[in-house]
Amino acid sequence: MADVFHALLSLPTTSQGFTAHRCAVVDEGPSSSTAFSFSSYPHKTPRLDADSDSGSASRSRDRGKGKGKAVERDGPLIIHIHGLAGKVPDKTYDTSVATIKYSLRILLEKDSKEGLPTTYEGIYNHCYTAVGGGARGQTLYDGLVMEFEKCCRNLLGELMASKVDVGSIAWLDHVVRVCVWFEGQVRLLRSLLAYLDRAFILKDSRLSSIRDLAFMAFKAHVLDDSLIIEHIRFGVRDWLVSERNKGMESPHRECIQNLVSHLVTHGVYAIIFERFVAEQTLTYYSEEAEEKIHKMNITPELFLAHVTQRVAEEEARAVAVFQSPTVLLVQHATRRGLLEGRLEWLAHGAMEPLMSARGTDRLTSAYTEFAAAEGLHVLSKEFKAYVQKAVAGIIKDAEHDDTMIERLLEFKAFSDRALQTAFIDPKTQEPNRTFSYALTDAFAFGFKARRNKPAELIAKHLDRLMRRGQRDMSDGDFDALLDSVLALYRYTDDKDVFRTFYHRALARRLLLERSASDDFERAMLKKLKEQYDPEFGMGDHMFNDLALSRDVLREYRSRLPDDSLGHHLSVMVLQRSVWPFAARKKDVDLLPWMQSELDAFVTFYKSKHQGRKLDWDHSLGTATLKARFKAGSKELTVSLYQAIVLLLFNDVEEMGYSQILEATRMEVGELKRTLQSLACGQKRVLRKHPLGRDVDETDVFYFNADFTDPRAKVHINSIQAKETPEESKRTQTHIDSDRKHYLDAAIVRIMKGKKELSYEQLKTQTIEAVKSHFVPEVMVIKQRITGLVEQEYLRRDEDDMNKYIYVA
Repeated sequence: MADVFHALLSLPTTSQGFTAHRCAVVDEGPSSSTAFSFSSYPHKTPRLDADSDSGSASRSRDRGKGKGKAVERDGPLIIHIHGLAGKVPDKTYDTSVATIKYSLRILLEKDSKEGLPTTYEGIYNHCYTAVGGGARGQTLYDGLVMEFEKCCRNLLGELMASKVDVGSIAWLDHVVRVCVWFEGQVRLLRSLLAYLDRAFILKDSRLSSIRDLAFMAFKAHVLDDSLIIEHIRFGVRDWLVSERNKGMESPHRECIQNLVSHLVTHGVYAIIFERFVAEQTLTYYSEEAEEKIHKMNITPELFLAHVTQRVAEEEARAVAVFQSPTVLLVQHATRRGLLEGRLEWLAHGAMEPLMSARGTDRLTSAYTEFAAAEGLHVLSKEFKAYVQKAVAGIIKDAEHDDTMIERLLEFKAFSDRALQTAFIDPKTQEPNRTFSYALTDAFAFGFKARRNKPAELIAKHLDRLMRRGQRDMSDGDFDALLDSVLALYRYTDDKDVFRTFYHRALARRLLLERSASDDFERAMLKKLKEQYDPEFGMGDHMFNDLALSRDVLREYRSRLPDDSLGHHLSVMVLQRSVWPFAARKKDVDLLPWMQSELDAFVTFYKSKHQGRKLDWDHSLGTATLKARFKAGSKELTVSLYQAIVLLLFNDVEEMGYSQILEATRMEVGELKRTLQSLACGQKRVLRKHPLGRDVDETDVFYFNADFTDPRAKVHINSIQAKETPEESKRTQTHIDSDRKHYLDAAIVRIMKGKKELSYEQLKTQTIEAVKSHFVPEVMVIKQRITGLVEQEYLRRDEDDMNKYIYVA
């Protein structure tokens, strides 16, 4: 057929029939079917119209009719070939098939010394002839199958008879070279036999392409062979062990990369390579973990760091050498080998040193490893246990109560930072909820280690902050600091303790004018009232009392003569129900002129408010004295108790302890603390004999005329201004008394609504009713129920002694 096309396209050089894009062909002889012969080229050529120039294609006219005249036509060109006869002999096609098969044998024989019988173009033309003209496609296809199978058997024999050690890294390199050669020959054959692929194989869906034929044969005879698979795995295992043991990249890594590429090409990567690598990784790291833990006695902290390092190494190697799905398999196998069955040991031993180090990077690594090993529940359990233990340890350390809140704040800040940076859920990019709940529960349980004291110290810490003020901090930073302290308040069950001590501290700040900012005071009270406890609304009444007192004092002073000492008197009239101070049974004796001014104010006040009683509390009073020393005059800001003692030395130069006690009739404890602040502190305006830090009843005191201070106004701290152990004890007693009333009221209210309840039901509902103030002990609830039965508010059921009935 190729010769026929050659004959058709061999036109006389004088003709321009095809270049003119228009022909009028005259049939000469009958229009019958044409026969083709390869014996010789035809000598007759088509007769073309005489007018076959480049413009004739656009003409549409008749040049004449009759014999010898051509008729010009529009439309497709029709050419009839005459004078060819005969049939192409079969041996011509058989020769093409034989040539192709011989060429295949040579091309698929590795290291063949024979030359091809024809050129690559000749092979292509023979394939074209055999398939297109001779219908020899099936014959060529069968021969190709046989040659591929023969070639692959020979390659298998070559690999098994390799001069290098079978299963070694060098042997793997030989495997790679065989794959490279075979795949190259397949690409060449696909080009040479392209007509077989397109004209024969593609038309039959049951047949496989040349590439698929080749790769199926290679897989069946080489890559599916059990010995080949075993030897490939041996080589890969040796390479992996070498890199893992040495901790560095092997020079044979490129060979493994090429091997992976060829295994992927032949579709056997997952079966031969991927599964084996995952299994070998699991085995290797299981053995390594056993060795390090049981033989080398590695600590959990160091082992966790080792796990992180090993996983990173395996990931880097897998990314560089393996396919993407294998990376995850290798990571999983590494973690499983190192961590399986060891999560609890690892979390228990590593959590404390990791948290104690106060770093979040290693905690992040721990979270990542446990998350990948599906062990976050184990890690969160140990995190909760550590936090609870740490909080309880801080709270139970009674020797360092002064720094309890600072240490709790520091630990809470770190725990929050760890939660925000280390324990992050990758899906939501938010702190893991399990760890958030664990942190909250751990602090709450840790606070139970010591009742009442944490709440008391939180209130006192807030008192120090409100006295100190923000200083060089911005409003936002100071507000955040206050919020961090209130965050601790959320964890205590003793809300009433906090409220009591905060109430007392607030009263002292307001009365002694020690608060840094009234705005912050009001903002804090608003926050406490709205977010924590409505009873903090008492602060509003305290501010109202102060405002009314200022109005009363202003009116009193407006009625005094200009030279009256009453202008220096400052009095605050407070409602006892609002302010947390009990009436004093005994107080200090004021100097006569002080008492006279005070009596004048009482007379004025009672003239405006009949029926009211004023009880004076001088312990919170302050005074400003002008003192003359050898170095010059100073203004001393002191408590009223200190002022009374100092004024005694206007008339005498020295006084004994007993004389001072008789003159002031001050409580013994108060007097000793007052004298200690004046004679034993940093600013000693009095001297004591004998010297010492404590005040004894035999001591004698002198006015210190040699006192010096660089400032003109000197503030002398009052020891009595701080809460004494006696006051703290009285406060706790007051709190316990209030709790009894809360419980009684709650029990009666519950029973009035329910009429009858069992003991367990009543206990549960009572705890629920008062938990916003405090969490009572079960024994205390039982005592209060018994007390109410005795007072005939309740009675026991006659048939069931565990059931209580409300008595209307």
